Amino acid sequence: MSLIQPFRALRPASGRAAEILAPPYDVLSSAEARERANGKPWSFLHISKPEIDLDPKIDPYDRAVYAKAAENLDRMVKAGVLIRDAAPCYYVYRLTRQGRSQTGIAAVGSVADYDKNRIRRHELTTPVKEDDRVRQIEAVNAQTGPVMAAYADNPAVDGALTQAALAEPDVDVIADDGVRHQMWVVNEPATVTALTHAFEAMPAIYIADGHHRSAAASRVAKARGGMTGSHGHFLIVVFPQSQMTILDYNRVVRDLNGRDPDALLAELKKSFTVARSDKPVRPSHSGEFGLYVAGRWHRLTVDPKLVPADPIGRLPVTLHARHVLEPLFGIKDQRTDKRIDFVGGARGLEGLEARVKSGEMACAFALYPTQMSDLMAVADASLIMPPKSTWFEPKLADGMVSHMLD
Repeated sequence: MSLIQPFRALRPASGRAAEILAPPYDVLSSAEARERANGKPWSFLHISKPEIDLDPKIDPYDRAVYAKAAENLDRMVKAGVLIRDAAPCYYVYRLTRQGRSQTGIAAVGSVADYDKNRIRRHELTTPVKEDDRVRQIEAVNAQTGPVMAAYADNPAVDGALTQAALAEPDVDVIADDGVRHQMWVVNEPATVTALTHAFEAMPAIYIADGHHRSAAASRVAKARGGMTGSHGHFLIVVFPQSQMTILDYNRVVRDLNGRDPDALLAELKKSFTVARSDKPVRPSHSGEFGLYVAGRWHRLTVDPKLVPADPIGRLPVTLHARHVLEPLFGIKDQRTDKRIDFVGGARGLEGLEARVKSGEMACAFALYPTQMSDLMAVADASLIMPPKSTWFEPKLADGMVSHMLD
């Protein structure tokens, strides 16, 4: 069984993608999704967030929600808004954000290779979220949310994808957030075979975003009797490592743990060089942090002797946890401690300032983004990243391609 394979995608009919494509199911609340889909009967949110078509008070995990997803998918297929390719294909998927593009391949990945960690993961999953994705897959008999993954740069694959993207795109849509989504259908037999063999020669590919979707696909495959058939694969879009963008994932804290700002700075000087800055501090390397407190920015540079060589220990999020959050704020578990919150880098440093200036938070920390090479090193070592380590932008669109489980 190959690492990836072509498949018969369910995708927007010609000219309908702009009406269909939607943000991933897990980046919008139910209320936001309801507002986004208002007046858009073919928005994929009616499938990925089907509670928007039911009583607003309903539990999003209610059985009726999953049944509504199946009903809405069936409606869109019968209306001809979504069509399915007659033969297996690959699909070149290009995302362009703020002038930067990444070009990958939409395919189905082997669940067997996921289970033996050839399709490598770096995050823990939660049972509630896994259960939700299992119920969604079972209800609609399809995987409708693609997993985003990365492969180590491969000139042959990169060249094949670039060549395929020279043609007129089958889909070309600019989403509400300004991200351009383009797709090309690849059905030429020699190209399909060459791409399959090129990926099969790779030792591994790496999940970037979509750990719950891939874990759910594995559970469905086991429940359906094994790895043969369409349920033995899961929907995946794989990009070259060097083209992927991980934004900073910053922290804000509600109080100074009984200290005033001067006392906090004095404590930080035991592990960091602390320098006041007249402008917001965007860290330039993993051992550097920005601190905004009491209306001022400071640049924190960790003592190099405190930076270990291991893949987890050297991460910015780990250094920050070990030398700031845990000893100075008493925050041991970032997943559960209500005193901390997280701000994606897309909101900018001004987003951090705003949370403190509002009085909601006492201080903010800007972190250097996790690098793809670090993520891959963690996955290769079969380790788990600390919570809130990565924020990938741009996001894949739901509705571009879906994988039907025949």
